[in-house]
Amino acid sequence: MATQNFIDYVKVFCKSGSGGSGSAHFHREKFVAKGGPDGGDGGRGGHVILKGNAQLWTLLHLKYRKHIMADDGGKGQGALCSGKDGKDVFIEVPLGTVARDAETGEVELEITEDGQEYIWLPGGKGGLGNNHFKTSTNQAPTYSQPGLPGEESWKILELKLLADVGLVGFPNAGKSTLIATISNAKPEIADYPFTTIVPNLGMVPYRNGRSFVMADIPGIIEGASEGRGLGTRFLRHIERNSILLFLVPVDADDIFKQYEILLNELNRYNPEMLVKDRILSISKCDLADEELLKMIEKDLKKKLKAAGENVPLIFFSSASNYHIEKLKDSIMKKLDETNSQAQ
Repeated sequence: MATQNFIDYVKVFCKSGSGGSGSAHFHREKFVAKGGPDGGDGGRGGHVILKGNAQLWTLLHLKYRKHIMADDGGKGQGALCSGKDGKDVFIEVPLGTVARDAETGEVELEITEDGQEYIWLPGGKGGLGNNHFKTSTNQAPTYSQPGLPGEESWKILELKLLADVGLVGFPNAGKSTLIATISNAKPEIADYPFTTIVPNLGMVPYRNGRSFVMADIPGIIEGASEGRGLGTRFLRHIERNSILLFLVPVDADDIFKQYEILLNELNRYNPEMLVKDRILSISKCDLADEELLKMIEKDLKKKLKAAGENVPLIFFSSASNYHIEKLKDSIMKKLDETNSQAQ
């Protein structure tokens, strides 16, 4: 899908339908001079309903649909006939969509399952017909109840991709190359910063018919939490990932320093993200020989231990497939551990 077709944020005006008014009708037929009240109730106004659709992965279909309105309920009729309920409006959204109130910013719901439905704005209740108001002292009420108005407000829909593994790294760390190597994703790859400007999802096959979903987001730079580079716009896409896979290239000036910067940016954006299980992987290992890799590994383990970082450390190369299977094994092992802890 083209880059410009990935939309993960939309603001829409929603209005549910108003309820129909009740009827103030009286029964009339031949030989019945004074029939009693038989006004029917008004119909319910249409709801605005959010519905999860696993076939969608972007909010593109809502980009130019700024006003979403449900139908009003029908008026009640004589002979105790109720008015027709207003037609509901369904807004289909990708899994991982968060709905907010535009004015308060409050999160109202999250759609995480296919077919999940939620009445976002309920339609107004229909008014009661005059039949409901007859009493022993008032056997011919000439009034009925108006329907209640629908609700209306500006709303925000925000997509957070659902994936098992989120890739975290600086631009040109090799994230796109990795996801292209081990999954079905086909991201743009080039030797310049910010080649990836939208998130990419890839299904990674594993042994025994198992698989996991990996998400690649645009690279993070120091100061991203303050808006530098592409800022925090895409960081929300790794908030829901089960584990985080940090990528630092073997030719980085200071591998441990880059890892610390990435941790710091995530912490400043959302401290809860550091609670997630993570793996530190060193990419582009085809650029170094075995002796140098052993020296780097020894130095890194020492620094990680001193910092109290007990994370798996994997060296790999997407270009030469060096330790790719070992990396997948480490990811699957960590996913199994995370899933078992969640149960």
